[in-house]
Amino acid sequence: MPTVSRNLAQPDPSSAPSSRSVVLVGMPGAGKSSIGRRLAARWGMPFRDADNEIEQAAGISIGEIFSRYGEAHFREGERRVIARLLNAGEPIVLATGGGAYADPRTRAAVRELGATAVWLKCRLSTLMRRVAGRDHRPMFANADPREVLERLMAARHPAYAEADVTLFCSDEHPDVTTRRVADAVAGHRPPERLRVNLARNAYDIVIGEGVLRRAGAEMAQRLEGRRVVIVSDQSVAPLHLPTLRESLADSGFSIATEILVPPGEASKSFAQFERLVDAMLSTRADRRLAVIALGGGVVGDLAGYAAASVLRGLPFVQCPTSLLAQVDSSVGGKTGINTAHGKNLVGAFHQPKLVLADTAVLRTLPIRELRAGWGEVAKHGLLQGPLWDWCESEGPRAMAGDPDALAHAVLESCKLKSAVVTEDEFETKPEGGRALLNLGHTFGHALEAECGYGSMLLHGEAVAIGLGLATELSARMGLCSQELPGRVREHLREIGLPVRIGQIPRGFNADRLIARMRADKKARDGALRFVLLRAPGDVFTESGVTESMVRALLTEEGCEA
Repeated sequence: MPTVSRNLAQPDPSSAPSSRSVVLVGMPGAGKSSIGRRLAARWGMPFRDADNEIEQAAGISIGEIFSRYGEAHFREGERRVIARLLNAGEPIVLATGGGAYADPRTRAAVRELGATAVWLKCRLSTLMRRVAGRDHRPMFANADPREVLERLMAARHPAYAEADVTLFCSDEHPDVTTRRVADAVAGHRPPERLRVNLARNAYDIVIGEGVLRRAGAEMAQRLEGRRVVIVSDQSVAPLHLPTLRESLADSGFSIATEILVPPGEASKSFAQFERLVDAMLSTRADRRLAVIALGGGVVGDLAGYAAASVLRGLPFVQCPTSLLAQVDSSVGGKTGINTAHGKNLVGAFHQPKLVLADTAVLRTLPIRELRAGWGEVAKHGLLQGPLWDWCESEGPRAMAGDPDALAHAVLESCKLKSAVVTEDEFETKPEGGRALLNLGHTFGHALEAECGYGSMLLHGEAVAIGLGLATELSARMGLCSQELPGRVREHLREIGLPVRIGQIPRGFNADRLIARMRADKKARDGALRFVLLRAPGDVFTESGVTESMVRALLTEEGCEA
């Protein structure tokens, strides 16, 4: 065995969890007791071994408890012992037996008592070497260890996957594993959980770093079936699909099929929709088959519409991987595709069962995509008010990749959107309501359509230009201060977004743009209808905008009259 520096095992009480116990879970042979003792010594915390505590309390061995009273009796006693240890008043490091965390009541007790559960995950080959000769355990007596471990892994991994932290353990020195576990616990931040309290289709938005690694565990608690279809795009899949696959496998899901579409807005088409529907039906779908959208807004809208249509509605999970999708399109249940007549004119309201926004994946975004997502964050800021002030001060920090700033932007945007959606799920309010979320979009959608939904103009870039135009129109109508349009454009320019139509590398015709706006979903009887504002936080829908006002604004922006 190679020499290991003693520094790896040096005590470091300053890194200990301040008020939370740490519970180690995993298969027999994962090293829970060995690592647990080292962690406790490192942190200066008490160590407890649940199996030893059970044997001391019972006065007989675990094997005898099983043989005399059976497993059900043992699990009940085990749960009581674990709850007592975690409720003793001081944080501890607790090593559990292999089956403890597989018991749902024990898992619930660990969560309710505020402990951090850590799954020490090992390969079968590693476990085989470590359990060799463990005939004193009832499960291995007179049995093939490989067969026993394979059966237990299949049964228990879905429960272990619900642990707060998962750490893959190899044949490295225990001191190395101990350090990695300590680092993982120190770096763990429980995700934010936001409830979208709809009357019939309430669901959770889970926001935080590493959420995708827990996707299977989160879905297992909300979905009836264990078969899924994954829809992603050809750029996102190589980056994040392996993580999703592993998480689903750990939680006992099987993947019926995977469907990849080309990246970009052009994939929101009838052709791709038909392809998805055919692929889903080819899996012999029933209504327990779940559809997972792994990607940006395009994948979410397209996969969601297919899920809404197949068998008149399949359960649907959003795993948004772009900033734009995390702050906007993944929340609210709007799904759809584009047509030659305009954007999102064919679709359905179909709420997801769950939204998993892993903010760590934002580090893989190209900077242009990250900036484009900020167009929707800025929109939410203008809708909410105080969030706009935060955007102006902290936006550059978020665009530099600061994880706390990005997480704040996602959380606050989701809070705002979920509140609006809860109040007006199907956009039926005659004024205001969900239509307010289209601030900047009447202009933006028209520009996108004229650009053919290609890479020339991303959705968030179109929204940024639209926000400038909406505030300019508001100022010209005397609704807001004359300084607000410049303030909005200056912030978006600082972020790196386009703020003028002239920055798009092609020409535009004012009449064509106005015709696009008349076909907008917010239009009524062909009349133009805009979302305007008096100030950040004071936004409303307005039908009294004349065509001449819009044409004058577009002409000054450089559009052909």
